Amino acid sequence: MPIQARRERERAERERLIVTAARELAETEGWDAVTTRRLAAEIEYSQPVLYSHFKGKEAIMAAVAVQGCADLAVELRQARAAAPGVREALAAVAETYTSFARRRPALYDAMFTHLVPLPFATEEAPEPLREAFGRLLAVVEPIAADGEDPGLLTETFWAALHGLATLTRSGRLPEPAHEQRLALLIGHFTGG
Repeated sequence: MPIQARRERERAERERLIVTAARELAETEGWDAVTTRRLAAEIEYSQPVLYSHFKGKEAIMAAVAVQGCADLAVELRQARAAAPGVREALAAVAETYTSFARRRPALYDAMFTHLVPLPFATEEAPEPLREAFGRLLAVVEPIAADGEDPGLLTETFWAALHGLATLTRSGRLPEPAHEQRLALLIGHFTGG
C-alpha cells in the first residue's frame, strides 16, 4: 500500500504542477500560449505524461476553471462574512466578484468565457462550481421576495456581474463608472 499511496501522491502532484503551470502561463501570456508542448517544456515532463493526466488543453483549462471557482468561493465567503447587513453583503460580494474578474482575467476566462468540458447548473457540476454559485445564492436569497425563485434571481445577479466584468474589461464600459454601476445593481436588487 505505501507504494500505491506514493504513486497517487506523485500523480496528484504532477496534476497540480500542470494546472499551476497552465494557470500562470495563461495569466502572463494568454490562453493561446498554453499548449501541451509548451506546458511539457515548462514542467519538464513529456507530452505523453501530460496526456496521461489530461486529454488536452480543454481538460487542463477545465481543471484550472474548477480551481478558480474554489478560489472565488473563498473570496466571496470572506466578503459576505465581513459585511454587517444584507445589503452590505450583496454589495461586498458584487465588488469581490468583479474585482476577481479584473485581477485574474485569464483565470476568469477559463471559468466563465471559454468553452470547457464542465457541467454547470447540474448536480454533476464539480463541488467548487456549486460552492461558488452557493456563495452568490447566500447573499441573494435574503432579498428574494415571496414567490420569487432565489436560484433564478441569483442567476440573474450573476449574469449582471459577469456582464459588468466582461464589458468593463473589454473597454466597452468605462472603468470610472464601475462603482456607480454596482450601486445601481445593488439598489435594484434590494429595492432601494
